[in-house]
Amino acid sequence: MATSRSSRRTAIGAVASLLLLAITAVAGPAATADSHPPPSADPAAIRDWNVIATDTISANLSPTRPSGQVVIWHGFVSAAVYNAVVGIKGHYAPYKWRARGPSTASPEAAAVTAAHRVLLTYFPASQAPLDAAYADSLAKIPDGNAKRQGVAFGERAADHLIELREGDGRFAPVEFTAAPAPGVWRPTPPAHLPFIDTWLGTLRPLLLTSPAQFRPVEPPALSSARYAQDVNEVKVMGTKTGSPRTAHQTETALFFGGNLAVQLQTAFRDYTARHHLDIADTARMFAAANASATDAVITAWDAKLHYGFWRPITAIQLADTDDNPATEADPQWQPLLITPPHPDYISGHAAVTGAVTQTLTGVLGTTHLDLNIPSEVTGTTRHYEYADQFNEDMINARVWAGIHFRTADIAGCQAGNRIGGWTLTHYFQPLRPTHPQASPPAQPTCPHDGAS
Repeated sequence: MATSRSSRRTAIGAVASLLLLAITAVAGPAATADSHPPPSADPAAIRDWNVIATDTISANLSPTRPSGQVVIWHGFVSAAVYNAVVGIKGHYAPYKWRARGPSTASPEAAAVTAAHRVLLTYFPASQAPLDAAYADSLAKIPDGNAKRQGVAFGERAADHLIELREGDGRFAPVEFTAAPAPGVWRPTPPAHLPFIDTWLGTLRPLLLTSPAQFRPVEPPALSSARYAQDVNEVKVMGTKTGSPRTAHQTETALFFGGNLAVQLQTAFRDYTARHHLDIADTARMFAAANASATDAVITAWDAKLHYGFWRPITAIQLADTDDNPATEADPQWQPLLITPPHPDYISGHAAVTGAVTQTLTGVLGTTHLDLNIPSEVTGTTRHYEYADQFNEDMINARVWAGIHFRTADIAGCQAGNRIGGWTLTHYFQPLRPTHPQASPPAQPTCPHDGAS
């Protein structure tokens, strides 16, 4: 009896083995696993196209006329890439969009397609290099259904962003009409250029409800002690020659004297690579930071248009017209750096860094930023462990450069902080508990001093 049962078990086992061998022979080695490889999702593709975006924007804008316009285009590209990626991955809420792509699609193909399409739409003169870069990116992604689906969804994401931005006020003929008077901006030496890109102050924001949503209070009155303090500080610390600035202070002023948008993009790429962020988290970091920076530029230009406050070079050279006994005119005074062609209040650089640092503290859940910021002006890189250190250097840099009053820098930083807080309260939120999101820190990353 026992022998009979043992024989039956042996026979059954032999048949099962034969069936397994037959199935394996027909289906191949992958039959016991997923027969389709996971869709291509290399986050390096986002960094690659951030470089391409940076180069494309720089090639199409004048390097001799500093403007916040550079930041706007990075905001557009990053938002489209973000939607293309999270619409497939599903970790975070899409930006002003409810579409979902197939889970089998390649988020990498979607990301590069979205970036290419947005850049090509806004910079058609760069079609040849953009098309060549796009072909190279697609060649790295395995052919197949995942790639085709990713490309199709990336096109949808780009088209949605482009449609969202139709009629947003870009390049509108906005005029600055305030007549020259004490405290009122006018073109500054050496080129006496007109107010650049005034349309930025009326552009429809990416995130905020209006350009004036976080407009700061007015700058100090010309007769006030605060104004005199601002004038006298920049007169001494921001002068081109004879300043008591230390070598480090001068280097700080020069360090932030170039293209801030380029500095930040490089820092974002470095951070996401060093910290091994996946493709969804990489897309989110770029989008949240660049969208908040975009609205910081709009907020800054809104204030510049609204208040039209004069720059230090004008205020110091014409101090005998300000009715303030604590200031003294110096008609020959010159700043360390050339003054940009737009009003003082508020500082665009300080507003952007205030927005970006506050946004990143929310994305990362900590004020410990760990950012490496490079400078093409000095050829050096600075490491910023914490958000407040970055903002403090920026505020000081613009004063020591002689191109902003401290009040304009602090008010800019504080406005940026408010934008950063708004950004992660209303956008880029996680959809799953597996991607926890800490609330933006209650404490701002800017000093509590100044006009706002």
